[in-house]
Amino acid sequence: MDMKKGLLALSPLAVFITLYLVTSLVAGDFYKVPITVAFMATSIYAVIVSGGLPLKERIDTYSRGASAGQMMLMIWIFILAGAFAASAKAMGSIDATVNLTLWLLPPQMLLAGLFLAACFISLSIGTSVGTIVALAPIAAGVAVQTDLPVAMVTAIVVGGSFFGDNLSFISDTTIAATQTQGCKLSDKFRVNLFIVAPAALFILIVYIVMGSSVQAPHDIAAIEPVKVVPYVVVLIAAILGVNVMAVLTLGLMLTGIIGTLNGSYDLYGWMGAMGDGITGMGELIIITMMAGGLLALIKQQGGIDAIIGLLTRHVSSKRGAELAVAALVSMVNVCTANNTVAIITVGGIAKHIGDRFGIDNRKCASILDTFSCFTQGLLPYGAQLLMAGGLASLNPIAIIPYLYYPFALGMTALMAIVLRYPKRYS
Repeated sequence: MDMKKGLLALSPLAVFITLYLVTSLVAGDFYKVPITVAFMATSIYAVIVSGGLPLKERIDTYSRGASAGQMMLMIWIFILAGAFAASAKAMGSIDATVNLTLWLLPPQMLLAGLFLAACFISLSIGTSVGTIVALAPIAAGVAVQTDLPVAMVTAIVVGGSFFGDNLSFISDTTIAATQTQGCKLSDKFRVNLFIVAPAALFILIVYIVMGSSVQAPHDIAAIEPVKVVPYVVVLIAAILGVNVMAVLTLGLMLTGIIGTLNGSYDLYGWMGAMGDGITGMGELIIITMMAGGLLALIKQQGGIDAIIGLLTRHVSSKRGAELAVAALVSMVNVCTANNTVAIITVGGIAKHIGDRFGIDNRKCASILDTFSCFTQGLLPYGAQLLMAGGLASLNPIAIIPYLYYPFALGMTALMAIVLRYPKRYS
């Protein structure tokens, strides 16, 4: 593998960071440079530097990446989520759910309550995206009612959603990590819990302290239980493990039935709301497709192989081997924008490193899962932040500074390696 060629294959990531993050920081406004334009320019650059192939083949590779099965699945979820969120909002479901939340929880516990809800739901359903779909609109509504920053309250839900993504027995990342390392789900859960519990408890305390200054809204509107039904059903169906697309379709049907029966809108009003919601997801869909194409070119040109070679070249100790596994899955996650794919991609290599340096396979699986979730939780072009931003009408970049739990998760995972913790598995 030509390392120089591999590093050139990774250069589109540097171009994207420079074009979007740096220019936005210089301008002092993350809305100044449209993220779609940054992705378009980076995609053009990636096609140009992908040498050794005819132009048509490079474009074909980009197109295949943009329309890959996982990318298309994300797009279908975005479409259904947009339609459900808009139709629920039009019939008053979000306002009703927010009012019920404000009525049930004392204002001092709103932030901690949202975090716990996101942790519980994600642990139950094993997916961060499903948790965000269910809770992000409610979080945004709570923020507006209590005069809190919408980005901060949305970030609470996003952070909590990664608690379950990392730990749940039915999470794709957990299954991939344990299968590639050859250990039991229950064993990996115990080790993983030792690593992430301090982060979760610390952030919960932070939210309790932050919530102590939250003021109750002056007037809470009358509770309308029937309008809360779509969200309740969506949450219950998700907790029962129903496919996220089926969950959203069920919620969508309920908004139509309840909304037309209670006079919130007629059939055409419902269809119009759905259309507006789908149209509102247009930017997310475009970003998702361009990110998929861009990452396909990076992988084909050897960018991921370059990362793997670079990180495993100088490993000489157990601690170094664990750090290499952590860096490996994190960097591949940056390139693939999918934590499950990142684990599957490097799982075999991580197993080889672990066996060579005597890493406990349960600890290795936990490192893979935890660092992939930490990285995924901070990617502005990852499905979770794109979804949260779309549902809360925010630029995904605006959410990142408030992602306390993913930051804490990465810190405790790093400390677990440096301090050889938990001792029994290190």
